Amino acid sequence: MMRGNWRPSRMDTLLALAVVVAGQVESFGRQGFEPGQISRPVPLAVGAAAAGALLLFRQRFPMSMLLALVGVGIGVREVTDAGYYAAWHFYSTLILVHTVASAAELRTRRGLAGLACVLLAYGYLQTFQHNDVAEVLISAIFVGVAYASGILLRRQIDQTLRLTRQATRLEVEREERARQAVARERVRIARELHDIVSHNVSLMTLHTGGVRMMLRDDPDRERERTLLTGVERAGREAIEELRLMLGMLRSPGGTAAEPHAPGLDRLDALVAQIEEAGPAVEVRVEGEARPVPPGLELSAYRVIQEALTNALKHARATRIVVTVAYSADAVTVEVTDDGTGDGQGGGSGQGLIGMRERVAMHGGDLSAGPVRGGGYRVRARFPSG
Repeated sequence: MMRGNWRPSRMDTLLALAVVVAGQVESFGRQGFEPGQISRPVPLAVGAAAAGALLLFRQRFPMSMLLALVGVGIGVREVTDAGYYAAWHFYSTLILVHTVASAAELRTRRGLAGLACVLLAYGYLQTFQHNDVAEVLISAIFVGVAYASGILLRRQIDQTLRLTRQATRLEVEREERARQAVARERVRIARELHDIVSHNVSLMTLHTGGVRMMLRDDPDRERERTLLTGVERAGREAIEELRLMLGMLRSPGGTAAEPHAPGLDRLDALVAQIEEAGPAVEVRVEGEARPVPPGLELSAYRVIQEALTNALKHARATRIVVTVAYSADAVTVEVTDDGTGDGQGGGSGQGLIGMRERVAMHGGDLSAGPVRGGGYRVRARFPSG
């Protein structure tokens, strides 16, 4: 019923306007001094306007508005000193009785208080001396129907809300089951891909390596050995990328690929962004740079990116050194800053967790911690042989 909303609804406004207009028509249209006519129409017209104003707040204060309406009726009768009962007061009473009944369950304290207010309003209707038995019964029927309709409306609203909540819950459960089914299917596909493709590619790589070893003593077969070395390297890279794809497929939020993924060749752009924020960054490359599998290169880039971001945000570093070292069997990246030494969250932050997962995915190892004399170092080693 939107009782928390202080603004009257369009229905409340329409009902209030109807009562006010009907009250004015009744008050001045029946003006006269004959029996059944209104000798003093102004107090009744003012009372009709007051009743219309009360209806604007019926959803917010139903019981208070009903009691106030009874007070308006008593005041109008005292001022006019007449036994005429205005129709607008009866219509307003029925509307408010309906609203009170729909406001709370009868078994609650508020419901019982509402019923008491309804009985008080009905008792006021019986205070007019010209009421006969038929009039008493007629008013009882109308008031009873208004009260019963309010109860039915409240129960219908409660049922609708329950059905809405149930439908929402079922929809959430359906979506969750669908997500779980997709995740299970992704894992199944990943396992099948790994079992089928990895086995065959591994076998091909081993055979290629075996043939290359057989030709190593023949100086006339240098070109063949070179080609076989390339095939062997491509096979190893294919197995590595397949393992990465398997990990991403098993992850609920994983994606099959990261288009335009950055690599170590984009370190200059990353360093420029960090330097714009203040600290000086030096990049050192040790050893001879060589191509590495795209997945490994992406992970190395992300480790450097995370370490630089943490050094900038948390360690308040003024100088950072990034080292990329290439060896025969590994690629090692290292980020050292001169900050406060807590830039990586003491080894328990989400940043370190993400870096460890990326390094572990390639069979490498990561170390992070303060350095002697101040600062912090993150070092990740990725096997690439």
